[in-house]
Amino acid sequence: MRWIRIALLAGLAVAVASGWLSRETPPGAGAEPQEASDWGSTASQPGVTGLPAEAWQTLRLIEAGGPFPYDRDGAHFENREQRLPAQPSGYYREFTVRTPGSSDRGARRIVSGGNPPVEFYYTDDHYRSFRRIEVPHS
Repeated sequence: MRWIRIALLAGLAVAVASGWLSRETPPGAGAEPQEASDWGSTASQPGVTGLPAEAWQTLRLIEAGGPFPYDRDGAHFENREQRLPAQPSGYYREFTVRTPGSSDRGARRIVSGGNPPVEFYYTDDHYRSFRRIEVPHS
């Protein structure tokens, strides 16, 4: 029992030291794209009204090809509930939108479609609903 407590405390210390449990921006979340982007301010873009700043950061990371702050970023999104238009398996990929104050990935995601991505959807309720995001192409 003592070893379990020691292992849990060591794991917690590593998590805190690595920033996993902090409220700071995860590594790479604020990274800027390598090239100039047409994806300027959200105020000037169609289809992004009310999109949180963190979603905009995620869109820039997608455009830049990463690096992504979460292991699951870029994973295939299966669209099992068919809330997005039907496409072949592997067409959609999901990316985490950081939620300030959350100790985990939270419920916010951007799902992109195509390779390279040609369409984008935002959800803030863990895939229960989506809104299409119109972004200009570079």
